[in-house]
Amino acid sequence: MLISEIFYSLQGEGSLAGVPSVFIRASGCNLRCAWCDTPYASWSPEGDEMTVGQIVAEAGRHPTRFVVVTGGEPMIAKGIRELLAALRAEGKHITIETAGTVAPGGVACDLASISPKLANSTPAAATAGTAWVEKHERARLQPSLLREWCEYCDYQLKFVVSSADDANEIEGVVTSIGLPVPPQKIMLMPEGTDIEALRSRTPVLIELCKRKGWRLSPRAHIEWFGNKRGT
Repeated sequence: MLISEIFYSLQGEGSLAGVPSVFIRASGCNLRCAWCDTPYASWSPEGDEMTVGQIVAEAGRHPTRFVVVTGGEPMIAKGIRELLAALRAEGKHITIETAGTVAPGGVACDLASISPKLANSTPAAATAGTAWVEKHERARLQPSLLREWCEYCDYQLKFVVSSADDANEIEGVVTSIGLPVPPQKIMLMPEGTDIEALRSRTPVLIELCKRKGWRLSPRAHIEWFGNKRGT
């Protein structure tokens, strides 16, 4: 598998924020989000080829059972099912961070951290090229696959929000899943890669959460460490 990085840190997002976790970042993605904060695992995939055994051994060096498998889009990684099965055999609690564009297909997973991509994710043609813009638009939202994930295991829906204008689109996405999603499983994260940007958008998200009953998700790792690799 092409692995961009493996590191031990605290989860900064979602329902497990603050939990010491090993992060395994697979390199490669089927989307090209305009605001992607890990271009080295998406726009320009890089990393080292590692065997499942090497990855599991590295994860086992740290004093936690919580493992976050992320990307890029980890569900397109070669060998992902074997890796997840091996982590499960080691007794790890597995969070998969995914855009929900690939079916779970029986993988080992304790928490699906699903981040459906809104229209604010679509890159400009000048940056990505017309072909990637079209590919991104076709792939970014697939309600039937989102439903599969929500029915498959425990889940959370994390939306990257640029402005209050995103609220109607979020409601449309949740409705399209066709399941009664508890509002506390709908998490809003401010778009941004620095503290100033996050703080400038957070008041809007707070009001949306209060009005809709949704949940504010921190991006605490940026406040703790800055927007840098290995954190």
